[in-house]
Amino acid sequence: MISDEHVRVERTDHVVTVTLDRPGTRNACTMNMWLAIRDAFREIAASDARCVLLTGANGDFCSGADLSPSATNTGWEKNKLLAMRQLGESVMAVHDCPVPVVVKVPGVAVGAGFGLALAGDMLWCSETARMSAVFAKLGLSLDYGSSWFLVKRIGLHRAMEVALTAEMLGGERITELGLANAVVPADQLDAAVEAVVQRIAGGPPMALSMTKRMLGNATTSSLLQALEAEAVAQNVNLGTKDMAEAMRAFAEKRPPEFRGE
Repeated sequence: MISDEHVRVERTDHVVTVTLDRPGTRNACTMNMWLAIRDAFREIAASDARCVLLTGANGDFCSGADLSPSATNTGWEKNKLLAMRQLGESVMAVHDCPVPVVVKVPGVAVGAGFGLALAGDMLWCSETARMSAVFAKLGLSLDYGSSWFLVKRIGLHRAMEVALTAEMLGGERITELGLANAVVPADQLDAAVEAVVQRIAGGPPMALSMTKRMLGNATTSSLLQALEAEAVAQNVNLGTKDMAEAMRAFAEKRPPEFRGE
């Protein structure tokens, strides 16, 4: 497993927090950091975690890939196709993680950092957040899955506008486009996200994991396929101790205590 001092992975109870923390760079990622993100999410996927919080330190989320000479002169530039495929593995590890992923963006999220923010399942931003598919300004096309995520999140016409203009999106514009679940005052961001994370972590983990999969597949499956997936999922749920606990809790008028069993 690849690790990096600038990618912190911490666990409290059932919640794993992945924090990008590279001071002085707005958490710009080196290739080793992208690979550390990949391996961290692969490990989380194989754990009993119930929710992942992905965020950045130092008042920002991620300013994208570090394109400075010191960061790019590492050997990866000798095979750019391999490097981009490795980057793709990082995208897939975040997006395909069976554990729900909540993204918290306190400040800048641009370029590949913008794609990383969109790779999660839910997204909360502060009013001071700034997001951009900045690639066009750098003579580049979209990457880190943003060509796919943007269309899925906001539709083709708006995705074209965001990508081709490389507009810097503030809190009001993020709200208008519907890129985030919510945009809240900066001093309320931590509390708002914590409430969502804890609610998810307190839910039935197996049921929520299957629900995440079904919702993710909804745009590419037929109604018949969706109904079959629901039938299979409910067949699993009906045999779990968590479902039995939910029924007892309902009858006893108390909150259920799910154990992931």
